[in-house]
Amino acid sequence: MKTTHGDPQEKALQINREAKRYGTFVEIGAGQEVVRWFFHVGGAAGTVAKTMSAYDMAVSDAIYGACPRYVSRQRLQAMLDREWDLLLQRLDRSRGARTCFFVFADTVATRSFSHAEDGRGWLGVRFQTSPRAKPSEIVIHARMWDVENARQQEALGVLGVNLLHAAFYLHARPERLIGALMDGLTRDRLEVDLIKFSGPAFERTDARLLTLQLVHQRLTNAAFFTAKGEVVEPAEVLHHQPVLIERGSFRPLTNVTLDMLTRARAQMRLDARCRGRASVVLMEMTLRHLLGTQPSIDHADFLARVDTLSLLGPTVMISNYSRFHSVATYLRRYTDQPVGMVLGLPTLAALFEEKHYNDLEGGILEAFGRLFRGGVRLHVYPWRHPQTGELVTATNFKAPSTMRHLYAHLLENGAIEPITAFEPRNLDILPGDVLRRIQRGDPAWESMVPRLVAARIKRDRLFGWRARLSRKTGKPARKTSVSAF
Repeated sequence: MKTTHGDPQEKALQINREAKRYGTFVEIGAGQEVVRWFFHVGGAAGTVAKTMSAYDMAVSDAIYGACPRYVSRQRLQAMLDREWDLLLQRLDRSRGARTCFFVFADTVATRSFSHAEDGRGWLGVRFQTSPRAKPSEIVIHARMWDVENARQQEALGVLGVNLLHAAFYLHARPERLIGALMDGLTRDRLEVDLIKFSGPAFERTDARLLTLQLVHQRLTNAAFFTAKGEVVEPAEVLHHQPVLIERGSFRPLTNVTLDMLTRARAQMRLDARCRGRASVVLMEMTLRHLLGTQPSIDHADFLARVDTLSLLGPTVMISNYSRFHSVATYLRRYTDQPVGMVLGLPTLAALFEEKHYNDLEGGILEAFGRLFRGGVRLHVYPWRHPQTGELVTATNFKAPSTMRHLYAHLLENGAIEPITAFEPRNLDILPGDVLRRIQRGDPAWESMVPRLVAARIKRDRLFGWRARLSRKTGKPARKTSVSAF
């Protein structure tokens, strides 16, 4: 049957009419908003084996086991595991040879009298692509922005139907699957900030590329994955944690980039506001950094950057934010702890150019009000003037004449903090120069990046790496073994 891209009614009706898939719906916290669509359109007897809402916490614990947080990935996974086992125990013998089984589950908190926060929830589907096949799974995390509880529930129902329909009909095309999640929805109502695929239907997918798609297709403004490539929901990383973030293209990660982060991290560790706690370190790439002048993202180039970043262990953040104050506002959604942003002196100078804020009613003052709200601090790495050789720091930097009093205020009050300890030889390293040397086979680049990064670039031939040219023949020298240490 031809797949539909219509509303949830059409999607639910298509699934019911085909009667190829049979399964369980279990929903906690916001009623039975997803399964309601399948009953509403008719023919649900061919699709719904069981539906349940374990709304009471004690009942939920009795069925799925105790859990510290009811709206969590752990609770969702327990729901999927138990309901899948029950479904197979009860129905596999009688109809497993001709049926593709599935379990849909969600655990959601919407706005209510006792819960005035924005709605959020975990949704997941475990499903077979053919009878008695090993199951595959999709898990998503969503945030709902509607003010009214009823509207949030409505959005949840549409998202759940979209997830089921996409899993059944678009699992072979994960990029299209991601886009279909927002059918009939808009970003002012809902965002999806995590998606995780697993199982045989998705063996060839890369979690990092799919996380990138969430941002690129604008299902969310930012998404995260760990150095191991595991996707994580932002709150899992940031909730009430001090944060240090470095923004860049990381093409490639250089010694100066690493030194900036290391020095800022050491300074932030001394911040009394952190109370001795280590900061969560984020390395952020924006779509602007990834697209450049190209109409589409080069996936191999993106993975090269991620692979080299992963050697150092930070969490990677992908965003569509071009401005620092937008990043600060986003981080403040999740943490009330100190936030540090590490940047170089040229970037600091660009921040004080008023032309960048002409679209804001309050101009640069509005932008800085958002940026420094809640005690955000800029850790500024020095720069050496290429013509004069002068060392320019946050202390002796000359802001534009109209901004000098504002700059002095921010510096004096600690919102801007100079990085005073640094490696002078790193000041001559320019990322664009490093990349050019990599691509033309000039071995000088190897001393400009961390050793582990250099080894990975050569091993996997990243960033257009060319082997060193022989001085005698002008051809690539014979390959030699590479050590990371």
